[in-house]
Amino acid sequence: MQEMNDQYKARLDKLSKFKEMGVNPYPHKFNRTHTSELLREKKEELLKSEEKIAFAGRVVRYNRKGKLCFMHLKDRYGRLQIVCAKDLVGEADYEVVKMIDFGDIVGVEGSMMETHTGEYSVKADKVVMLAKAIRPLPVPKEIVDENGNKKVFNEFKDVDTRYRERYIDMALNDDVREVFLKRSRILQAIREYLLENKFIEVETPTLQPIYGGANARPFTTHHNAADMTLYLRVAPELYLKRCIVGGMERVFEFSKNFRNEGMDRTHSPEFTGLEFYQAYADYNDMMVHFENIYERAAIAATGSTKINYQGTEIDFKAPWPRIPMLDAIKQIGGYDVSAMSDDELKATLDKLGGKMDGEWSRGRGILELFELTVEKKLIQPTFIIDMPKESTPLCKSHRKNPDLIEQFEPYANGWELGNAYTELNDPVRQRELLEDQVRRGRGGEGETHPMDENFIDAVEAGLPPTGGVGFGIDRMVMLLTNQQTIRDVILFPLMKPET
Repeated sequence: MQEMNDQYKARLDKLSKFKEMGVNPYPHKFNRTHTSELLREKKEELLKSEEKIAFAGRVVRYNRKGKLCFMHLKDRYGRLQIVCAKDLVGEADYEVVKMIDFGDIVGVEGSMMETHTGEYSVKADKVVMLAKAIRPLPVPKEIVDENGNKKVFNEFKDVDTRYRERYIDMALNDDVREVFLKRSRILQAIREYLLENKFIEVETPTLQPIYGGANARPFTTHHNAADMTLYLRVAPELYLKRCIVGGMERVFEFSKNFRNEGMDRTHSPEFTGLEFYQAYADYNDMMVHFENIYERAAIAATGSTKINYQGTEIDFKAPWPRIPMLDAIKQIGGYDVSAMSDDELKATLDKLGGKMDGEWSRGRGILELFELTVEKKLIQPTFIIDMPKESTPLCKSHRKNPDLIEQFEPYANGWELGNAYTELNDPVRQRELLEDQVRRGRGGEGETHPMDENFIDAVEAGLPPTGGVGFGIDRMVMLLTNQQTIRDVILFPLMKPET
């Protein structure tokens, strides 16, 4: 800590010296002509022409000996070496060079050259301080062994600090920044697919007078001027269906959702979701969209439909298998639910350590048995279809079996990736099911849907046959970028206060 304080003071002293020199260490602008990527692309041309260039980035390596300084500047696309000779940059600029520290943002002007070791570098004839970093950044120490392999020591890798100071994490660790660049490409690929298929991107409320669209506990807030209780969105579903009622026919939304629940490796109280709805379609159509989206996202992230997640190869190539839930429990879990009485099902759940709050129902028991015996075994992408009717109040009954609903959940790596329905559009039946949810909530069931009269009004106005899908973007990015925790794919994850 004392060393950190000494460095901090030394950097503040340099700021004072800059003022004495008449140098502004925080100028308004720098006219950068080339990124590191462009400099590499035009290497041969620039070496031959000696064209004047302007390049800028963060100092990630610095080595000065007398009248010669070598440093590496890193921008979004990579790093390049800068060669600063006192006789080229001049006395005044070399005074600036002498006060550069690891982490500073620096601009250079000059031409391209190759050093005697063959390293492509900028030969600087002007050096400009663009942002003096007064807070010292951790300095990774590198050594190169006899085989030319680089080893890095003292990396910025304390997990808690990395999440709290993501700006430093990305500035120093290229692999971390690459995860978020891939995340951007994944989102772009999804958006392009939906737009190609005539979906319209919309925005729905984050603050809602009644939360709904998912079985989840909400965050509660208060609007002072209106003196009303509001909830942070748990899902955009009920508003997106209103858009379908309004004739938009195909809509989607990337939404920030908030659920007042626990945090673990795959769950965050604030997360990004995607939901899309298509009129005159059913859950079969939604399965095709879902597998196509995942296939395209995998290619955007990795260049292939195949990924390696923590040592396991997973192939997202469409089409994926479709397995009814009861068949999956029998074939994969080893239990024939159709041959079990309710008492036998309860006994099996007790033996396996299953827990259910609220009132018992056979459908909820089947859902619990599936989670205990099948879910973790679904490694390759698979659709589990045709759930018990107790699964959700927002889905249409199965057209062949009234005890089931036309719902599917996609799985991969043992994770549930999303949820989709042939949407319920019978307003009388919808009211009955939401009223039953309210009753079950009073009976002690932890996560139930509230009654939303305005949504019922919308369905009464006429909701066409509709298919809908919702899934988590963060979990998708985890899979496609080989990250072990959801915090590694959220730029600024929620953290408990430091003690």
